Amino acid sequence: MAAKIVVACGSGVATSEMVAARLRRLLSERGAEAEVVAVDVAHVDDALEGAAAFVPVVRPERDYDVPTVSGVAFLTGMNQDKELDRLLEFLGER
Repeated sequence: MAAKIVVACGSGVATSEMVAARLRRLLSERGAEAEVVAVDVAHVDDALEGAAAFVPVVRPERDYDVPTVSGVAFLTGMNQDKELDRLLEFLGER
């Protein structure tokens, strides 16, 4: 079963979907399997159940007991490789 990664933004539509698509491509290029889901911040609590990692594009209102990497890095490309490496470590792919 592939690890679950949750990407969240304010509305769960444009930004989180864009970051999720980029993550799917980057993970595939690295040979990592994961289920990447995009949600809005209002549904983060439910979506994080069973998740291996959390990738918020906006600052979450609280801390979660799930490994977290910066979603902004995948939106802008700045520090993207560093955050991808961290994500792969969380997934046990490194």
